Amino acid sequence: MLEIYNSLSRRKQAFRAPDSGPVRMYVCGITVYDYIHLGHARMLIVFDLVARYLRSRGYQLTYVRNITDVDDKIIARANQNGEPVEALTQRFIDAMHEDEDALGIARPDLEPRATVHMPQILGMIGRLVENGSAYLAGNGDVYFRVRGFAAYGQLSGRTPDEMLSAPDAAADVDPGEEKEDPLDFALWKAVKPGEPSWDSPWGPGRPGWHIECSAMSTHCLGDSFDIHGGGQDLRFPHHENEIAQSESATGARFVDVWMHNGFVRVDEEKMSKSLGNFFTVRDLLQHYDAEVIRFFVLSSHYRSPLNYTDSSLEQARNGLQAYYLALQDIPAGGRLLEHWQERFRAAMDDDFNTAEAMAVLADLRHEINRARDGGPEPLADLGYTLRTLAEPLALLQRPAEDFLRGTGGGVGGLSDAEIAAQLAEREQARADRDWARADGIRDALASKGVILEDGAAGTSWRRT
Repeated sequence: MLEIYNSLSRRKQAFRAPDSGPVRMYVCGITVYDYIHLGHARMLIVFDLVARYLRSRGYQLTYVRNITDVDDKIIARANQNGEPVEALTQRFIDAMHEDEDALGIARPDLEPRATVHMPQILGMIGRLVENGSAYLAGNGDVYFRVRGFAAYGQLSGRTPDEMLSAPDAAADVDPGEEKEDPLDFALWKAVKPGEPSWDSPWGPGRPGWHIECSAMSTHCLGDSFDIHGGGQDLRFPHHENEIAQSESATGARFVDVWMHNGFVRVDEEKMSKSLGNFFTVRDLLQHYDAEVIRFFVLSSHYRSPLNYTDSSLEQARNGLQAYYLALQDIPAGGRLLEHWQERFRAAMDDDFNTAEAMAVLADLRHEINRARDGGPEPLADLGYTLRTLAEPLALLQRPAEDFLRGTGGGVGGLSDAEIAAQLAEREQARADRDWARADGIRDALASKGVILEDGAAGTSWRRT
């Protein structure tokens, strides 16, 4: 049985699908004002994996991942660039989709945008004001009354008084705010110069960040749903606030299972622009095959910190290459070997433990290499099983030659065209019986990670 660690209960628990209808999962997506970075990529890959694995286990699933296309950072960047908010957000939505496609991240079933769901946002705020959970301040902002929700703090494990002294509380009152309590948070922000705005019963303005997700998730999935996910940094205050405002508005339990993926660190430090250790996905794709990045992310359990070092993606590239080398020249077809599937599922059913699942795949790879030397299990069955088990991870689905012949290159690698030109030059040298020149080209390619293999059918090559 599938067990998932629930951040709300702080323990693993058996996942129980609804009696009727699909499993409903909502994930907090990207705030689109810049290119996505490695931290975003981890979240996107993790919940893409969750969706793929649930479906592979036979669950029907409705997967919703939102886009935040209006907030403080977006407005500041648009004003800095001197461009409309809509132009900025659309440009980075398109870029996000391009990066997702490269990383093998499937689109969610629904991808709601905050600006398209303003009626739902206004409706939820209206219910909260009407039942006394929120109030209109003198400056035109609408705030949620945190202390009016008795269960506030259940997700973070802190009382409101403890939150006031916590460094991540963001409870300071900014100039112009008229909160009843420093912990209260904005549901609606009165319009300011240079900001986009929408009409509302409380005057023109725009929504606060937290209310956007509550309105979009309940509109798409209903007042209560099964799984809510996001990065660990969203646990407080964003997800804590989502629970409070959603349950105050609907009177229903908001979410059954809360999932949070761990942080990405660089050389054991938190990744941040201020430290100069910030990597966009586009930076990494200049040097590494996208499947290498995915392999690197999934090599760690999703709740564990993921530490990036200069050598970590090179290690991931070498590891992935070992799988494709094992799969090379295996006959098509085969059958699924159930004892390997049982081991793989046992790992994945344990809170999507990809680290352990990939250890099973590594054992299976070793068995393939044994089979080439006369091991007991048929090579075709082992190859078919490896590819089938790796499918929900979105790994090892390409022809081995595609990876080994150039798409898996690392930093400083030669392009396919450059390698082809070198091979043509070497062939001419061999035709001229200039063996020293031919050997020199071979050695030069080897120094750049390209290994040549001469055979009866000609010369083939692969990257190390």
